Amino acid sequence: MSALLTELPPALSGARHELTTPGVGRLSWYQDAPPAPVKDARPLVLVHSINAAGSAYEVKPLYDHFRSSRPVYALDLPGFGMSERSRRPYGPRLMTDAVHAMVAQVQQAHGGVAVDAIALSLSSEYLARAAAEAPTAYRTVGLVSPTGFNRAKLREGPPCSDRGQAGLYSVMGSPRFGRWLYEQLTRRSVIAYFLGRTWGSNNIDSGLLDYDCLISRPQGAEHAPLRFLTGFLFGGDSGTVYRALRCPVWVVHGVRGDFTNYVGLEAFRDNPKWKVDVLPTGALPHFEMLPEFIRAYRTWMQTLGVEA
Repeated sequence: MSALLTELPPALSGARHELTTPGVGRLSWYQDAPPAPVKDARPLVLVHSINAAGSAYEVKPLYDHFRSSRPVYALDLPGFGMSERSRRPYGPRLMTDAVHAMVAQVQQAHGGVAVDAIALSLSSEYLARAAAEAPTAYRTVGLVSPTGFNRAKLREGPPCSDRGQAGLYSVMGSPRFGRWLYEQLTRRSVIAYFLGRTWGSNNIDSGLLDYDCLISRPQGAEHAPLRFLTGFLFGGDSGTVYRALRCPVWVVHGVRGDFTNYVGLEAFRDNPKWKVDVLPTGALPHFEMLPEFIRAYRTWMQTLGVEA
């Protein structure tokens, strides 16, 4: 880990751990739990979104809420947060394998029980792929403002394909220019601008803005975001992956900002395992309306006959 990363404050409370696995590299995650074990409480795994300054801080409201009632885990995906930030081909396979590694670690600590998991935005594709590939590892899946639904015809490309633009990356990802470009994109004013577009208002979370500015400074922070900006982290088969899910799926999204087109969810309207809720927020509803978010999640869980 770089010296600058070790000097940064943790994104979340509780304990931070690391795991190194072949093909995925060094992963960092946070975990917490109630002081006294709660009977039958399932572990909850939280996965942040993908952007220029992504980290586990993006799930902080959910992590802080649930750590008093159940074991909760929050992953820093490869190339983000405190996880490894080396220059490598970041894509759907690497991110999905990181989710697999995290969930396997959680299951090992909890006797192999199936987990509940919630992912934000583009990471919904990675969580869905992981749950489709390892269905017995998941009791439920929650997708917050998921990508891949902004068109009526869902994407059904080759398995684990991406939408990367190699020519564009050859320019944007070059060592000298790539770092300079990333530094421009992660100036405080620019991060605030894009958070405003995510919120659909200027009433953004100041704590998230502050942490985004800190976590985007370390060496290597540009590598995964530049792959994201050139399309390599978007799945070309996201529609196929979503259709392959067999566990109950909860989707929640907002109505403000840049992420409001979910026409593709019509394909799941008659699927009894899918439930869609809409909140009058931007794309991170758990920051704006946490009580309402939790209430909707718990109500859905109750319809399944389980506790959240």
